[in-house]
Amino acid sequence: MSNVRRTYYDDSYKKELRSVVTAVNGEWIELDATIFYPLGGGQPGDTGVLTGPDGNTHRVLDTRKGDSFDQIRHQLDTDEHGLQSGDTVDTAIDWERRFKHMRMHTCMHLLGSLIPVPVTGGSVGAGKSRLDFDLGEHTLDKEDLTTRINALVAEAHAVSFGTISETELDERPELVRTMSVQPPRGVGDIRTVRIEDVDYQPCGGTHVNNTSEIGAVQISKIENKGKHNRRVHLLLQKSC
Repeated sequence: MSNVRRTYYDDSYKKELRSVVTAVNGEWIELDATIFYPLGGGQPGDTGVLTGPDGNTHRVLDTRKGDSFDQIRHQLDTDEHGLQSGDTVDTAIDWERRFKHMRMHTCMHLLGSLIPVPVTGGSVGAGKSRLDFDLGEHTLDKEDLTTRINALVAEAHAVSFGTISETELDERPELVRTMSVQPPRGVGDIRTVRIEDVDYQPCGGTHVNNTSEIGAVQISKIENKGKHNRRVHLLLQKSC
């Protein structure tokens, strides 16, 4: 089948989209274009609603990648939806949840920029997130980190998106900070996220366009997860 158009990359702020069903497998459907981000890179899959040509609306409970890069699968709340390939549907994401994920994911890049060691894991949440670091001899202080990360938020750094070839990335291995999640290979150029004057790395997640959109955040806890591993917990303090 042809590549699905990842409209969430064209415009991460787009909340609604009319699409065409390209495949149906029980409660899982595929679309020719989607605004729903699929689970990956520590960021949850989007949820929302889908309205079929009969006017019936169904919840989208989850969004996942398929067996190939070409596939993005949307899980509906029933397998008795009556949808078929070729049907035109209207979709809408749960925007408040998605926007929190966008704010969080960008903020996690800020946090990584303040702790110059490898990242061993992470998880993006709507209200709280975490990053795990192979800390080595470095030390962390949650009050100091909270002050510094909120300064980066307030400085209103622009966020931009681009691509890098596999060859270029091989020549700059230091750009890959996360040890547990590697950029996809064999699917063409790799997407990058740049926070102006702060951070640059390959990333397939959704992000805000400016750090000022993140709002106030707090480093709530730093946990010891092994001899050198430390888990840093991050909270959003308010809505934007």
